[in-house]
Amino acid sequence: MKLNIKKSILSVAAVTLAMGGLTTSCTGDLDVTPVNPQQEQALDPDALFNKVYASFSLTGQTGGAGNGDIPKEIFDNEGMSGFYRMAWSLNEFTTDEAGWVWSDPGVPELLHNGFAASNQYSYAMYYRLYFTITLCNSYLEKVSDAQKDAEVRLIRALNYMYVMDLYGAGPMTTKISSELAPYNTRSQLFTFCENELKDIINDLAEEGKNTYGRVDKAAAYLLLARLYLNAEVYTGSARWEDAMTYAEKVINSSYYHLNTVSKGGYSAYQMLFLADNNVNGAQYEAILPALLDGLQTQSYDAMNFLVFSNYGAVESAAVPSGTNNSWGKCARVKGKLVEKFFGATAAPQTDDLAVMIAAAGDDRALFYSKGYSQYVTTEAADEGFSCVKFRNVRSDGQAASAVNFVDTDLPILRVAEAYLTYAEASIRKNGQNTTANKYINELRARAHASQETSYTLEDVFDEWAREFWFEGRRRMDLVRFGRFGGQSDYLWEFMNGIPTGGSFSSAFNVYGLPSTDLDANTNLKQNPGY
Repeated sequence: MKLNIKKSILSVAAVTLAMGGLTTSCTGDLDVTPVNPQQEQALDPDALFNKVYASFSLTGQTGGAGNGDIPKEIFDNEGMSGFYRMAWSLNEFTTDEAGWVWSDPGVPELLHNGFAASNQYSYAMYYRLYFTITLCNSYLEKVSDAQKDAEVRLIRALNYMYVMDLYGAGPMTTKISSELAPYNTRSQLFTFCENELKDIINDLAEEGKNTYGRVDKAAAYLLLARLYLNAEVYTGSARWEDAMTYAEKVINSSYYHLNTVSKGGYSAYQMLFLADNNVNGAQYEAILPALLDGLQTQSYDAMNFLVFSNYGAVESAAVPSGTNNSWGKCARVKGKLVEKFFGATAAPQTDDLAVMIAAAGDDRALFYSKGYSQYVTTEAADEGFSCVKFRNVRSDGQAASAVNFVDTDLPILRVAEAYLTYAEASIRKNGQNTTANKYINELRARAHASQETSYTLEDVFDEWAREFWFEGRRRMDLVRFGRFGGQSDYLWEFMNGIPTGGSFSSAFNVYGLPSTDLDANTNLKQNPGY
């Protein structure tokens, strides 16, 4: 077992979200007996600490459904209410990468870029983020442990970075209080996250010296690099040099590095997303993995969601997912993403992954295409290729611990981000340069893709898609490159609900704040356009 998230009762019986008025109980990590929220209990610091980390992979206390963190009146399907699944939906369905077959509440509006502040995913994600922020605030008020406190502060900063990126502005507090939380603009949230991440670095473990699955200095460096890469969007002022500085701290790490190990017929890139990615060499690329174990972390979030939603029977027969739990390929790849690998040339129709990869000349083209059209033209089930990037199989040939849930850890932060962050920031600041070329070529060499002598910003834009497709970050990159709301030069299938793509308002570059929180907290202001 690779899990450090243990079954235990969290004895902070009731957590009040001061940001809005939502009150919910937080009682444990996995299978626990519900506690009476009126009952005084002693604090269990380890359980609360575990719960903070568990927020990346679990949705509640009893597994996939039955005792969720988010109340049913906010999201009545616990399986859909996890941090990663909701963030992924908001950042992928709205872009040129991912489609969805089912008409789940809230999804069509995301796919067609016509979402309101009441969109179910946007609404529930807001409360999920502040639920975790409140867990962090509770821990920090009750526990004094320099290293663990720094880790919790980093996770809190990461959640505030999601608030800043998704909603632009919002309530901000570092305390549990009955007072209404003050409203922070995007620039104010940026400053908080920047200062917080810098302040904790010295208290975090040295790189590679913490328990696998827990953060260390490299996580702070990479989040600062991400923050500075997007600074112009968030604050109006570019911080390219700072993005380069912190990205290179990750690139030059004495512990973390790109995985270049291949084994068992799997490429080095595939190894990142297999069930033994905690021991097969990929662990040195994962700066913050969400830990998954098929026996212990049973949810429909994180890597479970990615594997189940992308597989149907035909995919599993040709490229085994390693599970017996598939959702009939309800997720699908948009043709605009496939173009990043094939350009104007049609991708092959094949159930042989080796044929697809050879045709693309890139190990990252992990598509199943046989029987599916490359482009989504009517949003029918047989349109759009399948993603076979994420799997519950091991490179050493051993069986995973379970087939109904997965063992594959989810790399929330990985080293490759630093390479593209540096390349983009340096090209934006200095134009084409040899260091940027070197870092992009290292990523492409790992994928057995062709090497070039120079790269433009347009090349970097496409490389973000090729390296990180379906990993839940695409919207952020589109916004930074001016390819999301408020433009009509870059189109994809069913953008703005139009089969061939159409423009939508730049107001949708952020989501709206929930009306319930606006009503409960008079300090807040709704985003323009909502």
